[in-house]
Amino acid sequence: MGHSNTTDVLVAGAGPIGLTAAAELRRRGVSCRIVDRLPAPLPFAKAVGIQPRTLEIWDRMGMVRAVMDAAVPLRGQLTYVNGAEQPRIDLVLPPEVPYRFAALPQYETERILGEHLGRWGTAVERGTELVSFRQDADGVTSRLDTPSGAEELRTRYLVGCDGAHSIVRKGLGLSFEGGAFPEEYMLADVAVDWDLPYGYSLRAMHLDGAGAVDDVLVCIPLPGRGRYRMSMKVPPELSTAQQAAAAADGVAHGLQSGRAPQLADIQAVLDRLSPTPTTASDIRWSSIFRISHRIVDRYGHGRVFIAGDAAHIHPPTGAQGMNTGIQDAWNLAWKLALAVEGAAHPGLLPSYDTERRPVGEEVVGRTVRHASAQGVQSDPEDSETLMLREAQLLVGYRGSPVVDPPGEGPGPRPGDRAPDCGGLTSPIAAVPLRLADLWREREHVLLLYGTGLDELARTARESSGGRVVTCVVLPADSPAGPAVLPAYHDTGGEFARVYAAEQPTAFLVRPDGYLGARLSPPTPQRLAAHLATVFAPNARP
Repeated sequence: MGHSNTTDVLVAGAGPIGLTAAAELRRRGVSCRIVDRLPAPLPFAKAVGIQPRTLEIWDRMGMVRAVMDAAVPLRGQLTYVNGAEQPRIDLVLPPEVPYRFAALPQYETERILGEHLGRWGTAVERGTELVSFRQDADGVTSRLDTPSGAEELRTRYLVGCDGAHSIVRKGLGLSFEGGAFPEEYMLADVAVDWDLPYGYSLRAMHLDGAGAVDDVLVCIPLPGRGRYRMSMKVPPELSTAQQAAAAADGVAHGLQSGRAPQLADIQAVLDRLSPTPTTASDIRWSSIFRISHRIVDRYGHGRVFIAGDAAHIHPPTGAQGMNTGIQDAWNLAWKLALAVEGAAHPGLLPSYDTERRPVGEEVVGRTVRHASAQGVQSDPEDSETLMLREAQLLVGYRGSPVVDPPGEGPGPRPGDRAPDCGGLTSPIAAVPLRLADLWREREHVLLLYGTGLDELARTARESSGGRVVTCVVLPADSPAGPAVLPAYHDTGGEFARVYAAEQPTAFLVRPDGYLGARLSPPTPQRLAAHLATVFAPNARP
């Protein structure tokens, strides 16, 4: 057996969540290996919907352009019940949200993330499976089965992004409470020749005499003329119920083995439920899919963490799963990088569970509720709140031990997402900038609104070991002049409006795009006190 001891972090699983974790660790200079038991990526359009919040994350990572080149817009949903058209749902968001909803097959998401990871000279080690691990106070020893034989790897941390049947979750002995839906679904990537509006998904249902859904067709647009990822109930002859019941770990979730649906199976459902006559063709792949709803009791222990389906599984309603998992990895990676550097406060890594598990619980509960009713549109929330929640723009961490108390007042508070806005001008840039331009590919960013706040930049630098970048946002009527710090004018007043900033205020934006602190009036003492909850004393770069 080979032995190696040269890596800070091992990431198990190379789906979108594992690739996100590995890319964010490597971008921060953390040595990392990422392994996956499969010899090649799966060519399946499993997770398709991309939420606006995920696009914001990919913007900050520096890879959103590649996604926009490959994705297609999701503009809304067409709904039919027993053949009758229902009110159309348009996916509308406030104008300050920089991205809209999109669709991208999972294999394309993995390709783009893999290429992005390659910028740091790291590639997925295919055909390599994590078999077991043990941890102690100083690190984690993992046993890998590789194409060239067994290997024992010593790392400082282990991150399990290895799916619903996670070896890492089982090795930690975490509970995975929940249940399974009795229904089975066919999934297929096919082309159709209908003339439904471009960019709209379709949900067609048949209700029985008691008002229960007894037949359903859901179609999500994919890149390519007339292509959709379709899901529908399984006919009895394709049932995998016995296989699911025999699952070794009792988790019946995801793609199932057995006979794959054929084009004729898909066409039979289209003949029953399509709102307009259509013919399916060019089937790229198909499978049977089962759905469970489960969540762990903890997102990690000691030096080992889990993310994505390893931590939470639920119905695909609203395209929440992959996007939630990406945010898991996004939240964990910056904290793990500081821990590897020795620059993290002892409470920073435990905050991963504190912040992300309540999000997972909410998503599991909401998607189960939607799946048990008639989709997202059955939610009683007003339409604007519903859209923001589905877009994952309302996810927040108020009450986290590593963010300040939210306090009272308008505008985003500590723990809330830091919203983007436009209209920032500079003597150098010929066109207005967005806030996203200021924090792209950066770590902590201190935004100082107002004048005479330069002393706070020194406090931020000294309290973080130089890990906080400071930018000044000047009110529209502030005179231009020499500046010690990078300064931008809020020419149109958009920053003041979105952030409800009426007097000098300091906003500490975390690497994951959430407000750690909002200080008004800002003082060096209050800023230093907040940073002391994030960074180790006397942190050095």
